[in-house]
This record gives sequence, C-alpha cells and structure tokens, in this order.
Amino acid sequence: MDAQALADSLPDGVVVADADQRVVLLSAQAARMLGTTSEGALGRPLPEVLALRDQDGRAWAACNTPYAGIATRTAVPEQSWLLPDGTEVLVAARIHRDALDRPVRRVAVTLRSGRGRARLDRERSDLVATVAHELRSPLTGVKGFVQALLNRWDKLNDDQKKLMLTTVSADSDRLSRLIAELLDVARIDTGRLQLYPRPSDAGVLVTRIVESVQAGTARPIHLRIDAPDGELPPVHVDPDKFTQVVTNLVENGVRHGDGSVGVLVEAVGAGHDTDPPGVRITVDDEGEGIPEEMRRRVFTKFWKGGARGGSGLGLYIVHGLVRAHGGTVTIGDAPGGGARLVTTWPSEDRRQD
Repeated sequence: MDAQALADSLPDGVVVADADQRVVLLSAQAARMLGTTSEGALGRPLPEVLALRDQDGRAWAACNTPYAGIATRTAVPEQSWLLPDGTEVLVAARIHRDALDRPVRRVAVTLRSGRGRARLDRERSDLVATVAHELRSPLTGVKGFVQALLNRWDKLNDDQKKLMLTTVSADSDRLSRLIAELLDVARIDTGRLQLYPRPSDAGVLVTRIVESVQAGTARPIHLRIDAPDGELPPVHVDPDKFTQVVTNLVENGVRHGDGSVGVLVEAVGAGHDTDPPGVRITVDDEGEGIPEEMRRRVFTKFWKGGARGGSGLGLYIVHGLVRAHGGTVTIGDAPGGGARLVTTWPSEDRRQD
C-alpha cells in the first residue's frame, strides 16, 4: 500500500508538506474538508492549501509558524480551527528535523472533526447540570433545618429538634451516597476501579442484604435459594462490591415495584447448564417493567425509569462492577409483569486484564 492509499484509509485528514513548505500528500478526507482535491493540492504552498482560520480570521500557518521557532519544537498541540465552510476541526501537527541544528524537513498535519468534542462537551454539561440538581435538594434540606435549629433552638421542643436532626442525617447520608456513586463512575470510566476478590458465599451475602433492605421497607421481599444439596458454589468476588450491586438491584425493585420483590439465588455451570461455574441472582419486581426498546439505555449514566427518584447512576455502576468481575447483567420481564434483572457471578477469577 502506497502512502496516498494509506493516508486515504485513515479516519482523520492528513496533510504533509516538505522542507520547501510545499504539499506532498493530501488525504482524501483532508481534501473533502478543505474543499480541494488530492492531486490539485500537490506542490502548492502549505498555507494556501491549509485554508484554516480562527474566530478572528487569522490563518493557522501564520499563527503557528511550523517552519520557524526554536529547534527543539517537535509538535503543534491540538487546537480548534474553522474550515472554509465554517465547520470546526481539531488540528495538530508534527514537525520533523534530521537533527536539532538542521532545518525542518517535513510537517505532518492532522485534521479531525470537532463534532466528537462538541458531543463530549454536551455530555460534560449534562453531567454537571444533573449532579448540581441532585446535590441541591439534600443540601437545601440540610441548610434549611440547620438554620431553623440555630435561629429557633429555644422555641423548639425535643420532638421537633429530633425530627429536624433526623432529616438532616438522612439528607447527609443521601449526599454521601451520591458522592460515592460519582467516585465509582469516575473509577469505572477511567479503568481505575480496584477490586479485592476472594472466594465468597453468595447465599450468606444475599441473605444479609435482603434482611437489611427488608428492615427499611414495609414491602415484602421473598428470598429463595436454589442449589443442589443445599449448597451454592463459592463466587470469586469483592464482597463489598458484590453487596453494593445486589443491594442496588433489590432497592431498585422496592423503589420501582408496586408489590413484592422476589430474589432467586441459584447455581449455574458445573453440569447445571451451559454457563461457566458460578451463581446467578435474579431480582423480580411487580412494577411497570422496562420496555424492550429502552433496555439498551438502562445501563447508561443518569437513566431513570419512571418518576420515583434516584440519581440515575445505580444501574450504570451495577453494569460496570459486574463486568469488572467477569460476570454478566441482563434485563427481562418478570412473571408478574415487572422488570427482571439477572446477574451472574463466576466461581473463578474471570476479571479482564
């Protein structure tokens, strides 16, 4: 494959100029961006072909002077520029010399569409707006009740003080959970999630989780453990992360369901079915369910089903934590018409390197 064909196969536009500042290669993508042709650009001056302007009308070559400047400069960092039609592109360059005391031999410029960055900017803006909204509500409650206690302490009776302090404590817990969720999201996104897995008893852990959630709700939660000889195979998990995932799923069932919540823990693999050896946990609720066309969005950030609160981060974290263990998570229909969320947890260390 020659240089032109190789450049044409790249997703970004490429412009290469020689020591005389003449274009020696222009990829098809760059030609489309710049409104010219690869053949027509050959031999023309780089500033003429690279017709990019900033918001003030200044040219890229005049501002960055790739053929001038100090000899140790090897690159022009990525910058935002405008094509002749006004479209934003992200432009970077590499400057090549044979030696530090030699003149520039070649300049290679890349042009990348700015739409991806614009999308990331919108996502960041949405993230900031959502987080600000989620933080504002509990902070407002904490500030309001604390201010009332400070201003009216002598006028409030003990029951009123206790109610206000209980509310402040609950709002503080909500803030702590949200901050912990945001930290988990950041670790999942950046690949810095740390797991400390060890062989664990899924039945014992799930029983404790169900008892804990049941203590905080009046809605019945039915736990059934299905295992041959009454014993489940051990799962190779981080117990804290496992507890976080299953607690989230059970609490979701309570929050979004209208009746009871069912939790089934069963062995998989090792002759029981075709799955790898481990444990499958199924959580069924009796709510409205999740339409099939919406299920691909459930594990994205800030997805919320219905109007029953939550940060919208829980299932994104569930998905990230389960996959980090080498397990799976799927969504289906519960027998009662609600949602069914199924996670599988391996008995062996199946974490991705």
